[in-house]
Amino acid sequence: MSADILFDLDGTLIDSSPGILASFGRVLAADSLRPAVPLEASLIGPPLAVTLQQVSGIADEARLARLVEAFKQDYDTAGYLATEVFPGVAAGLAQLAAAGSRLFIVTNKRMLPTRRILEALGLARHFAGIHTRDETEPMALSKTVVTQRVVARYGIERSRAFFVGDSDEDAAAARENSLAFIHAAYGYGAAGIAETPAAVLDRFSRLPDLIATLSRERCALPERP
Repeated sequence: MSADILFDLDGTLIDSSPGILASFGRVLAADSLRPAVPLEASLIGPPLAVTLQQVSGIADEARLARLVEAFKQDYDTAGYLATEVFPGVAAGLAQLAAAGSRLFIVTNKRMLPTRRILEALGLARHFAGIHTRDETEPMALSKTVVTQRVVARYGIERSRAFFVGDSDEDAAAARENSLAFIHAAYGYGAAGIAETPAAVLDRFSRLPDLIATLSRERCALPERP
C-alpha cells in the first residue's frame, strides 16, 4: 500500500557522525580551541550554529559565525565523504518507492551537503522532494515549518502520511502537522523520545512492512462523523 513518507536524514537514513565530528575537531583545532563537550554522535541533529556553539563554548557571535563558515568549508569538501548509510536503507527506500510511495527528505542539514551525500550514496533518485531549512530566504525557523511547506506543496493527505525520524524535534514536526510519527530507535535518539510514537523502528529493513501494516490499520478506522 502506497503512502507519503517524510524522512529525517541524520540518524535516520545516514550515520553522518564520523564526518561531522571530524570536521568539528579540525575547525576547533585550527582556531586553537578544545571541545567544550565530548564530540559524540548525540550532538548531531540541531541546527549547525546551535551545535557549534555547544561544542566550542563560544558566546561571541562574530567569532562563532567565523567558525560556522569554517565548518561549512571543511564539511562540504571533506567531512561529508565519511558519511555511511544505515543497514537496509538503500533496499528499503527502493522497495517503498517501487510500491508507489512518495518519499521526501526534511532535514536541518544544509541543502548543499544534503544533496552531495544523497548523490554519493546513490539515494537521491528515490525522493520526490529534498527539503531543508536553508532552501528558503529567510531560512525556515524549524523543521516543523519545513514539514508544513512540504505537506502543502505536494498535496499530502495527512491521514496516509508518516514522518520517520530519531529525535524529539522530528516527533514535534510530525505532531504539529498531524502526521503519524515512526521513531527510528537505532539512530542518534536511541535513548527515546518524550512522546509515544505511532511505532518504533528498530532496524530500517522493517519499514516497508511496518508502513503497510500501519496504512491498513488507519484505513480500517471508522470515519469521523
